[in-house]
Amino acid sequence: MPETHAGQKSKSEQLDFANYFVSYGYLYHQKDMLQDQGRMDGYRNAILMNARSFAGKVVLDVGTGSGILAIWAAKAGAKKVYAVEATSMSQHARRLVAQNNLQDVVVVLEGYMEKLEIPEKVDIIVSEWMGYFLLREAMLDSVLYARDTYLKPGGAMYPSHAQIIMAPLCANLHTQRAGEYADELGAWADFSEYMRASNGVEIGGLAEYYDREQFEYLLQTAHWCQLSQAEIIGDEFNLCEMDVHDVTVPQLSDVRCDFRSEIVAETELTAFGGWFDVQFKGSAAAPAGTPVPLSTAPGAPTHWAQQVFLVHPPLSVMEGDVVEGSVRLCRQKVNHRLLYVQVRFTLLRGGAPVEPERTCNYRID
Repeated sequence: MPETHAGQKSKSEQLDFANYFVSYGYLYHQKDMLQDQGRMDGYRNAILMNARSFAGKVVLDVGTGSGILAIWAAKAGAKKVYAVEATSMSQHARRLVAQNNLQDVVVVLEGYMEKLEIPEKVDIIVSEWMGYFLLREAMLDSVLYARDTYLKPGGAMYPSHAQIIMAPLCANLHTQRAGEYADELGAWADFSEYMRASNGVEIGGLAEYYDREQFEYLLQTAHWCQLSQAEIIGDEFNLCEMDVHDVTVPQLSDVRCDFRSEIVAETELTAFGGWFDVQFKGSAAAPAGTPVPLSTAPGAPTHWAQQVFLVHPPLSVMEGDVVEGSVRLCRQKVNHRLLYVQVRFTLLRGGAPVEPERTCNYRID
């Protein structure tokens, strides 16, 4: 039987469940995702518009949640669908499967993908595994385990391909966050004076630590944001591209790339933005008849939105300037489901550096 109760899990599994899985056991969280039209359109079209690829096949849905992808796979003609869910949301998934009269096709299994035993190999794996900036949450690890353990040779992954995309920005968010940072430093100065005058205690020695704390939170933590296309001020570039059929966990754990982006307007460089695209193309052996894209780029609103990495202080840039450097994306050491991003860059004008190279470090918490 799958291990579904906290008492049956190791301490590390209990902590991971509390930090990550637990929110997915609530209907309000599922509702947020189910009313994301971009997300739903992408998956529904990818499955139902490729019914010929699903007809008569055995399908595995990793992280089924409320069961919507499993239900669509069954409606597309799948012979059997195994829907795996780590939380008690599996009970609601069973209810929805029965309500849609698909209980003879869809089997809902509660437990960790890595601890369950699927009774047969599968032709297709579907999963909505993408987190912020694609890789936050590290759910793809479980999908790749399922692929390596249960996918038949030539079987197809849905989605099949993914890219992380970045671009320089003149982000409206910078003014807001920089203002909040200045306000916090002023508030600390007032607080320090209050402690001295009213309580006779000097706390000025903590000012630099409070400064660092607020700087890291407001200006060095990635921010969720719905960007506009107008905020992009230079060429987009790919941080990484992957084929989900053969990518590995070590490759995803530490991603690096060099980049070069030409600025297209006289403005300020106040941030870098990041988002992802995925495609449902099937596999080389079993290609989708109708490939379907799903984008989270600015202008394509989804619950993922975009990540904004602020540059402070900002840089004045001219049309034709070039920003070049490198990006590193890796997992945080304390919690592997969260991310660390480092951007090193130089601004070039006429081929010469405008100022020394900058190194900016960010967290995606």
